[in-house]
Amino acid sequence: MPDTRPRRTFAVISHPDAGKSTLTEALALHARVINEAGAVHGKGDRRATVSDWMAMEKARGISITSAALQFVYRDHVINLVDTPGHSDFSEDTYRVLSAVDSAVMLVDAGKGLEPQTLKLFRVCALRGIPVITVINKWDRPGLSALELMDLIQAKINLRPTPLTWPVGEAGDFRGVVDRRTDEFIKYTRTAGGATIAPERRMGADDVDPDDLDVWKMAFEEHELLGLDGADHDQERFLSGETTPVMFASALQNFGVGQLLDLLLDLAPAPHATEGVSGAVREVDDEFSAFVFKVQSGMNTAHRDRLAYARIVSGSFERGMVVTHAATKKPFATKFAQAVFGRDTTSVETAEPGDIIGFVNAQALRVGDTVYVGDEIAYPPVPSFAPEHFVSASASDIGRYKQFRRGIEQLDQEGVVQVLRSDLRGDQSPVLAAVGPMQFEVVEDRMTNEFNSPIRFTRLDYQVARRTDADGARSLAGMRGVEVLQRSDGTHMALFVDQWRAKVTARDNPDVMLEELPAGGAA
Repeated sequence: MPDTRPRRTFAVISHPDAGKSTLTEALALHARVINEAGAVHGKGDRRATVSDWMAMEKARGISITSAALQFVYRDHVINLVDTPGHSDFSEDTYRVLSAVDSAVMLVDAGKGLEPQTLKLFRVCALRGIPVITVINKWDRPGLSALELMDLIQAKINLRPTPLTWPVGEAGDFRGVVDRRTDEFIKYTRTAGGATIAPERRMGADDVDPDDLDVWKMAFEEHELLGLDGADHDQERFLSGETTPVMFASALQNFGVGQLLDLLLDLAPAPHATEGVSGAVREVDDEFSAFVFKVQSGMNTAHRDRLAYARIVSGSFERGMVVTHAATKKPFATKFAQAVFGRDTTSVETAEPGDIIGFVNAQALRVGDTVYVGDEIAYPPVPSFAPEHFVSASASDIGRYKQFRRGIEQLDQEGVVQVLRSDLRGDQSPVLAAVGPMQFEVVEDRMTNEFNSPIRFTRLDYQVARRTDADGARSLAGMRGVEVLQRSDGTHMALFVDQWRAKVTARDNPDVMLEELPAGGAA
């Protein structure tokens, strides 16, 4: 029987170090799908969060790849995707945003709106994704709440409509005013924030004397916000005009329960989706799904490869035969998994909004569509313009087979863009990246996962332009430019600098030289 429980599918996004993975863990803790938060912020006793499972993530304490978690809360099925915050991995974040219905944006209370935060807000706006803003780390000194509201209004042109308001300034987090009920929600700390923080709701008459002054100040500000029209309007939120705001400390588990309830009450459910041909799939039409991520190496005991797919329409049943839109060939879904971080379990059925993994589906690539019935293909995820380039070769020529297999796998996952040419051959492909940290991921995974240490040679190119086969022939042999081909068939012209790219375009007006989307932008 179909699972008729409502779905909520959202991403957690932010600038690096704003607390995404800690919040992801806290949400799972409040939903009682884990017993203790894994983010212990110390040196000797640090543990990895559920969503940060790669060795580099554990060592550095940052997310470098997106991770999906599915769990049940209040009889809703939650599909949550934690994303990397660093701009070097903006392509991965953009892929995730193509597969969710809403986003939770974390803002560091002490740092305000940082550059990557602003870029992500713009991406959400362009994709029509409603954003719920969480002011995180209110347990630490930071900006004033009103100052943060002004920054959101001024810098991203979204009207902030706070649903909770902090009692106590940043660094003295007593609790929040629930602006929908006028109640004071008082929080109590737990050891290391590892367990759910107790909270107590009370009216104005029940506020403790020690909290009375800060409560009165917070309540006055809450009333002023109402007079200024900063109250939540669901229609304006869904249309991208406003952003509901909450105050929290993910590390202390303060405000996390309110965020979970808010997501269920306000975040949009799965909806009809348009394909590239203009055809529309309603959620109750025949099955279709969109692959937004490919990942291998999640289980060190197996050579697993998981294609993450967002179900767009219809009910999924394990074993059903679907059509692969790119090849028009049938594809059997015998091995399908529900995902919780790096852990997977077999799934028999799934519904629109759910994220499932197809195991060892070698034919599936990022951006692919699978469907049943009438043909449909959803818009592919564009690749960003790379700005860093290296040639790669195996440190040990005796491990060339492992080298070639590893490069092919990382290419399919989108860890880097892999460019080839007849001149360079398969033994020395060019790796192109939005940011240099992507090369560190390649080096780590090639060594530890594919058992083929890799050697990089830095290339002086700084600019990439899309061209075609005719352009490749016209540009061949020109000084300061090299044309290679990406694995998807795209011809890429690489230039030593912007000046060379502009002069080449000016002197060769008949040659196609198109700019690619900039990293971190839409």
